[in-house]
Amino acid sequence: MPTSFTHDFDTPVYKGRTSFETGLFINGKFVDGSEGETIDIVNPATGKVITSVSEGTAKDVDIAVAAAQEAYEKSWGLTVSGRERSNILWKFAELMEAHAKELGAIEALNNGKTFGWASSVDVVFSIDVTKYYAGWADKVTGQVLETNDKTLSYTRHEPIGVVGQIIPWNFPPLATGNTVVLKPSEFTPLSALRVCALLNEAGVPPGVVNVVTGYGNTVGEAITSHSKIEKVAFTGSTLVGRKVMEAAAKSNLKKVTLELGGKSPNIIFNDADMEQAVKWTAHGLFWNHGQACCAGSRIFVQSGVYDEFLQKFTAKAKEIKLGDPFGEGVDQGPQISQIQYDRIMGYINSGLTDGAKIHLGGGRVGTDGYFIEPTIFVDANPEMRIVQEEIFGPVGVIIKFDNEEDVIRQANDTFYGLAAAVFSKDINRAINTANKLKAGTVWVNCYNTFHPTVPFGGFKQSGIGRELGEYCLHNYTNVKAVQVNLGTKL
Repeated sequence: MPTSFTHDFDTPVYKGRTSFETGLFINGKFVDGSEGETIDIVNPATGKVITSVSEGTAKDVDIAVAAAQEAYEKSWGLTVSGRERSNILWKFAELMEAHAKELGAIEALNNGKTFGWASSVDVVFSIDVTKYYAGWADKVTGQVLETNDKTLSYTRHEPIGVVGQIIPWNFPPLATGNTVVLKPSEFTPLSALRVCALLNEAGVPPGVVNVVTGYGNTVGEAITSHSKIEKVAFTGSTLVGRKVMEAAAKSNLKKVTLELGGKSPNIIFNDADMEQAVKWTAHGLFWNHGQACCAGSRIFVQSGVYDEFLQKFTAKAKEIKLGDPFGEGVDQGPQISQIQYDRIMGYINSGLTDGAKIHLGGGRVGTDGYFIEPTIFVDANPEMRIVQEEIFGPVGVIIKFDNEEDVIRQANDTFYGLAAAVFSKDINRAINTANKLKAGTVWVNCYNTFHPTVPFGGFKQSGIGRELGEYCLHNYTNVKAVQVNLGTKL
C-alpha cells in the first residue's frame, strides 16, 4: 500500500488537520514505487523527518508516460473540448480555494516559508494562475491566412502531447497543462501530492496529471530523456538546465523551456523615493528567505544617497523576525535543507576571504533547523563570487555607483539575465535604464510583483521561453498549417 501522511496543526496561526497518501500518483491513483523504496521528508525548521514519500524510478516514469499518452488520446487533448477543460480547471481552482489554508500549512511545514505568506500569497497566486488558464482553454485559436482565391489556408494551435515538468523546491506549483508527468523536488513534494486528490475531485480524467516523486538523477533523467515525452519544462539551476537540454537533444529533440538562475541587479538612483526603495529592496532580497531566482541580490546605490540608503536598509533588515514559520509575526523561516544552508554559508565565507566586509548578519540563528541571518556585504569588487554567482539565500551585496552609464555596464556584467529593478522619480530615466538592462523582467519602483497575465523568463543563461501570460501558451502548442485546394488543377 502507498505511504500516507497525517498531521495535526495546532499553532498560533493555524489549527487543522491534513491527511493524504504520499505514493506516486499515476493514472488517477496512488501507488507504490516499483522498487518499494521511500524518501524521507524533513521539516527545515527543525531538521527532523516529518514523513516519507514513495521513491520513483525510470520504470515508474515509463508507466506514467503510458498513462499520460492514453489520456491525451482518449480523454483530454484530442477528445475534450476547450470549454470542458476550462470548466474542469475552474472546478480545480475552486477546490484549491476551499483548501487554501491547509495547502499553505503544508507548504510552511515542508518548505519553511511562513504560513501567512504561503497561504495568502503562494497558494492564492496558484489559484489565480489556474483560473487564468482555465479562461484560455477555449480561446487558443489559429488564423485564416490570405493566400489566393483558390486556396483556403489556416493554422491550428494543437496540444503537444505528453509533457514533462520538473519543478523546484522554492515554489512548488499546483497545476499545469497538456497531459503531464511531473517530478516535484524531493525536498518539497507534499503540496503537489495533496492536490492530486483535488484533481480527481475536480473531474480531471485519470492519466492527465501524473506525479512521480524521486531524485533528479533517476526520475528527472528519465523524464528529460524519454522518447515519448515531447516537451520538458525545468525550473532550477543553470548547471542542471544545461544537462536537461543535453538529454532532450540526445533523446528525441524534445521542446525545452528553462527557468534558471539569476543574479539580479537592483538600481537605486539619487532621486529615488528612499522609503519605498528601502522597503521594496528588502522585499526583493529577503522574500522567501532569499530563495528566489529573481532575488535582487546585487544592490547598486548611487553615491549621493549611498550612506542614507545603507543606514535605512540596515535598520529595515534588522526588523526582520526569524523563527518558526507558524509563529506570530515571523517574517523569515529556515533555508530549505542542510545542503542549502552549507552552500549559503560557504558563499558568506568566500566573501570574507575575498576581502568584502559583512555589514550585517552572516551567522546562524539558533541550533535547530537551517536559519541564517539576513546578511549584507559592502566593499565588494565585481570579480568576487558573491557578486557574480547566485547564492540563493538571504545575502545581498551593496555597491556604490556614480552615473547611469557606469551602473548599466555593471548591471549587465553577468551571464545571467532573469530580472532587474530601477528606483527613480524621473520616469524617463527609469524607462531608459530599464530598456538598456539585459533582463527578462525589469521592475520600476517595485520588486517581485507578479501577475498571471505578465510573462516571466530570462535572457542569456537565465533560461529559454516564458511562463505566465499568453506568451506561455506558445510553449505548449504545436502550430499546424493547413492548405486546402479549392479548385486549382495541375
